[in-house]
Amino acid sequence: MSAKIRKGDRVVILSGRDKGRSGAVLKVLPKEERVLVKGLNIVHRHTRPTQADPQGGIKDKEASLHLSNVAIVDPKTGGPTRVGFRVEGGKKVRFAKKSGEVING
Repeated sequence: MSAKIRKGDRVVILSGRDKGRSGAVLKVLPKEERVLVKGLNIVHRHTRPTQADPQGGIKDKEASLHLSNVAIVDPKTGGPTRVGFRVEGGKKVRFAKKSGEVING
């Protein structure tokens, strides 16, 4: 089965404290139905010193978002859109439902 959102896709946040901001997908967690977006949903992690990181301290990192709270950015309009699938030239491709444009395909 093809995923509607993949690593490297440009997405916009639909709800939460980062609503309206967009970024690139770093990682998709299909079993948890979550996604990591670069530079968004930043949380603080208090880490103890280790051999790898002798300083320790408070580190900023991206937290995952539920897939229902993100949408692909339409390549034509630049706004959020839903994703559909169709077969073009014997290949299954993703397309933006708003504009009909093929997404990375």
